[in-house]
Amino acid sequence: MHNEAPRYARRWKWALIGFLLVAAFFLWTEHRAHLFGILPYLLLLACPLMHLFHHGHGHGRHRGGADPHAGNTPRKSERIGEQP
Repeated sequence: MHNEAPRYARRWKWALIGFLLVAAFFLWTEHRAHLFGILPYLLLLACPLMHLFHHGHGHGRHRGGADPHAGNTPRKSERIGEQP
């Protein structure tokens, strides 16, 4: 029982990898200006997408339904700008 691929299959795989590398090189060199020209627009698009998909760092999703910040409200005498 020989699990090794036939010799022509290995050659075909390396020929395909070589072709893809050459094609990627020419696509990169010929279309680099188009790709770099669109980068500022992609950065501008990233901002609203980040706000759309970012759900915070756990704020508003407390276990047990209790708000851990509920008891942390300052007393009337501790509020800034108010006289006791």
